[in-house]
Amino acid sequence: MLRGTLYYIFFSFVISTAFYSTVYGQTKLSIDDKLLQDSIYKSNKKKVLNFSMKEFDALFFEYFEKKNDASLIMTKPQFYNYTVQIATFSDRLAALYPEQKQVAEENKARWLSESYEDYLEYKASQKK
Repeated sequence: MLRGTLYYIFFSFVISTAFYSTVYGQTKLSIDDKLLQDSIYKSNKKKVLNFSMKEFDALFFEYFEKKNDASLIMTKPQFYNYTVQIATFSDRLAALYPEQKQVAEENKARWLSESYEDYLEYKASQKK
């Protein structure tokens, strides 16, 4: 059951990322964005690595609810707080499922490459 949920989450993200990148492009992260991500990663790593699957699911679905809410625009720190924590959880999955380490590393890289500028473009397209 847990493994099926993980595969579903990874597969869903891969599909949505491919669509999102194709439609909106992939903006390279600025130095300031990378520094913000690094700060969030360092301050949340221990907490996130101890998340239960239930806690991760709550974080994951909360992010997508906020992302898809046309009346809400997250701040840059809020946006990166979600994406970095989701990326960080991939470290835990890699440790729990060594045979899926490559998938977890790729997933982490995808989440860390999410840019706030692309998110804002996506939000602007929701209003059309």
